[in-house]
Amino acid sequence: MSSHPELVSEQAYIDFAYRCLEAARESATRLESMVEVGRGGTEQARFERDVITENVAHRLKELQLGDAALVFGRIDLDGTGENGSAGDAWYIGRVAVSDDDRDPVVVDWRAPVAEPFYRATGRQPMGLARRRHFATRGRTLLGIEDELFGDATRAIGRVDDDDNRTGQITGHGSLIAALETTRTGRLTDIVATIQGEQDEIIRSELPGILVVQGGPGTGKTVVALHRAAYLLYTYRFPLEGQGVLVVGPNRLFLGYIEQVLPSLGEAGVEMAVLADLLTESVAIRGYDRSAPARIKGDLRMARVLAKAVRDRARPLRKDLAVGYGVEVLRVRAERTRQIVADARRRARTHNSGRKFVEAGLFEALASSSRFEAEAADVRDRLHRDPVVREALERMWPVLTPSQFLHDLFGSKPLLRLAAGDTLSEEEVDALHRPRSESLAEVTFTNDDVPLLDEARWLLGPRPRRRSNGRNGDHDDDARTYGHLIVDEAQDLSPMQLRMLGRRSLNGSMTVVGDIAQATGAWAHGNWEEILEHLPTERRAPRRAELTIGYRIPAPNMALAARVLSVAAPDLLPPSSVREDGEEPTLVAVSEPSLLARAVADAVITEREAVGQGNVAVICPTSMTEAVAAALEQAGLDFGVAPRSGLDMQVTVVPVGLVKGLEVDASVVVEPAGIIAEEAQGHRALYVALTRSTKRLSIVHAEPLPAYLV
Repeated sequence: MSSHPELVSEQAYIDFAYRCLEAARESATRLESMVEVGRGGTEQARFERDVITENVAHRLKELQLGDAALVFGRIDLDGTGENGSAGDAWYIGRVAVSDDDRDPVVVDWRAPVAEPFYRATGRQPMGLARRRHFATRGRTLLGIEDELFGDATRAIGRVDDDDNRTGQITGHGSLIAALETTRTGRLTDIVATIQGEQDEIIRSELPGILVVQGGPGTGKTVVALHRAAYLLYTYRFPLEGQGVLVVGPNRLFLGYIEQVLPSLGEAGVEMAVLADLLTESVAIRGYDRSAPARIKGDLRMARVLAKAVRDRARPLRKDLAVGYGVEVLRVRAERTRQIVADARRRARTHNSGRKFVEAGLFEALASSSRFEAEAADVRDRLHRDPVVREALERMWPVLTPSQFLHDLFGSKPLLRLAAGDTLSEEEVDALHRPRSESLAEVTFTNDDVPLLDEARWLLGPRPRRRSNGRNGDHDDDARTYGHLIVDEAQDLSPMQLRMLGRRSLNGSMTVVGDIAQATGAWAHGNWEEILEHLPTERRAPRRAELTIGYRIPAPNMALAARVLSVAAPDLLPPSSVREDGEEPTLVAVSEPSLLARAVADAVITEREAVGQGNVAVICPTSMTEAVAAALEQAGLDFGVAPRSGLDMQVTVVPVGLVKGLEVDASVVVEPAGIIAEEAQGHRALYVALTRSTKRLSIVHAEPLPAYLV
């Protein structure tokens, strides 16, 4: 690929493109300094300054490429398409760049004219005569790879249609070179090597839900992130104002993918785990055991919580009497029943009903006065009275989600009352936990997050007390987004999916995952189970599948496929592009006491084999500390996820956190332990065996599953 006759001329063009990029950057910087408004400036001038400054700042971010390549390809047209005449050429790059005459030097990879670069095939050339891929390091062009179409192909006696291409791979040499690049502990973009089936997903229309099924190594995560960049480019208005949200399974995963979108010039996309979407600040740590986690994710919990909220609105048990000057005002218990019933009819949410209860109670107190007291005067004088406040808290307490859930789970009588026939006594017992003395001491789990959000939706915002003593609504509603991208969706419970549905402004979502990698307490068997909990009323969901495995070498995929045949026998493994590769290594030790040394030796071997590459030691969660101790005793430098992310060359990763990550080499420890500990043990092992882009070792003392022997 390096001895191409046009290497020098193409290098000259790339150099010119970089000079134009630098000129654009200088122009944007000058513009930024020209929009200052003095102290006497008008409001309109300040508004225009802010708009211009924001646009310039966005443009400057786009133009900061770092070490990323500006130009990675070129398309030559044959004149039959819509993008130009025969002989015209377009250079495809990371951002659009023009010369001094505003003529395009590089077109943005997301532009319609660039689509044939990713999608053209021998049977559907899309108006191309030639597609050229550049292999670069920084600004230096290392090699050129050409693909010819139509008459150009026949002129050299070459057949180049879909039938003789392995999975319709484009730019095969560039793709393989990119795949074999050493990993850094951070996911990188694939903008230079996007393949046809990936590009079709990236450029899919905005409205509705797009479901993307993709096996290990098919690039579903990075495709979803490139789709976010494409949508913001194509639908800048309205998405820039509405927002785009990427939801990942855990913080280790978010740290792993955080550099992709900035490298594509899109730094405004919000990334979050579900706990980040709560409007109330509470301590979230860890996960529940499988039984309570399963119950908390069940859609029945929506009915239980709704009933529990309703149970917190109660009439007084006995008549209320409170002193008011020289008289005593009274309200009969039966009247409070009517007040509560009226508030239930009028209130949209629980907390918003408090003002109706207060109004009704003070009116009832005023009506009992012998001196025709006004309700407003009674409120002003008695709203701080301890007896009145106790009565109001009994009738209609104002609650935060954390207060509500803490009260509910800390009281078996409240749980039983709310559960009714919905939950069994055993399920009530599984949800109950000791009540803490102070709410500040309470730590919720990640499985509580969708319940806290459901409670927020039922309770509504807390009223804000105004200076005159009356209540006004305080808007702390959850933010909605114009588009959501949800990764690893196959493990989300119905309650978690319900929570995400509330964050969607208009039902526009990209939902990504692999049913075969469903390993959690709520592992779904098909996408229909997931879609029934998402907003699909406006438009039927669309489906797409990534079938080609780009990352995993064929020998590793063949071993993982044997696990898949047991874990999910109805699913087929992806076809691997990388047909060569080292065979996986199986290391058996005769007794558990020898396992630590064997793991350390395997890590040393893999580290030496991958040079500067990274190594993940994937183990059962219960063995994390023991494995770390073994590496420490061997004198190895390493990190432990999630504390250190993947920043160290060697990282110990509990199997529950490894999904979605990729490394150069992996050492999988004790497969039998993974199967025994995880809710979906065989699927968890399948995930563990499909993380490596190069080498795979398995170290075990316990017998391996029969399908691995």
